Amino acid sequence: MRKTISLVAGVCVLLACPARSQTQPRGKGLTEVQGIKVGHHTLSERPTGCTAILVNGEGAVGGVSQRGGAPGTRETDLLDPLNMVDKVNAIVLSGGSAFGLDAAQGVVRYLEERNIGWKAGSGVVPIVPAAILFDLGFGDNPKIRPTADCGYKAAQVASDGPVAEGNIGAGTGATVGKMGMRRSMKAGIGSAAITLPNGLVVAAIVAVNAVGDIVDPMTGQVVAGVRSEDGKSLADARKLLRSGALLRRPQPRSGENTTIGLVATNAKLSKDQVNRMALMADDGVARAINPSHTVGDGDTVFALATGRWDGEANITIVGALAAEAMAEAIVRAATQAESLAGVPSAREMGTIPARLK
Repeated sequence: MRKTISLVAGVCVLLACPARSQTQPRGKGLTEVQGIKVGHHTLSERPTGCTAILVNGEGAVGGVSQRGGAPGTRETDLLDPLNMVDKVNAIVLSGGSAFGLDAAQGVVRYLEERNIGWKAGSGVVPIVPAAILFDLGFGDNPKIRPTADCGYKAAQVASDGPVAEGNIGAGTGATVGKMGMRRSMKAGIGSAAITLPNGLVVAAIVAVNAVGDIVDPMTGQVVAGVRSEDGKSLADARKLLRSGALLRRPQPRSGENTTIGLVATNAKLSKDQVNRMALMADDGVARAINPSHTVGDGDTVFALATGRWDGEANITIVGALAAEAMAEAIVRAATQAESLAGVPSAREMGTIPARLK
């Protein structure tokens, strides 16, 4: 069965990005899934920010897969199929480590003002799971991190237009290639979507702040990661691991990394199925990041099913496509980022895959 991949052109605000080539493939990314909106808020005082993913109407069925060894999350227990709440109104991804979880409260406030949330006797309770990544060491002042007001502002600007990528929102302070060698590279936010001829859409958004390297699954090429001793080329973490060179290096510290993202589909899925979708999508993390799910990462993947497509969903196919979309979004998180604060990007290093130039 033929599939087409719709990719997002990078659009950075606040932290400006140079113009992209006119041959860059264009699309909407996560917002290809009807009923989903994405908004970013980026702080100017230090490279950090947050990203709000909002669901129109009564919400979407939600799930989560959490495989990293150092997670920072909120409201993930309610996504368990054993638990009562069956709809999610928004998901928040944020920088700022545990402090960044405050951003979710701003989205809660935004939704409550619009009477959106779980219907309770005294009103509504917006359901807003969230996950954070550690970027406090990037920039000058670690006390500058996303707040509830940042989450509120991200929700205010959320739209169903093309998703902005690169040094923006939750990916603003993200870096990769931190295998104890202090020669990392810049990454950020990436998004991708897969649309089948029958109307099924599966899409992803991800903020990549990983210990490991970013590897293009289509070619095996390292796109961004730990650099060589002179800093001018990629060392390739796979080779370093096999050589034993990393045994002499300090290990990544727990909680200071993390890839956080979300996959969504327009299919109708049960709570059990959407959790399976999240689990399978997490395989996309392992395909595009090497190593992944380490003790120093808090890797977390959320999943949403809006149910707006009338076709019959096969969860095996949906989950497999979710892994494909997640892997592509991760590669894009590296290719759409720009060098910042002395940390080079794949664009500066000339390591972007030919298909994405």
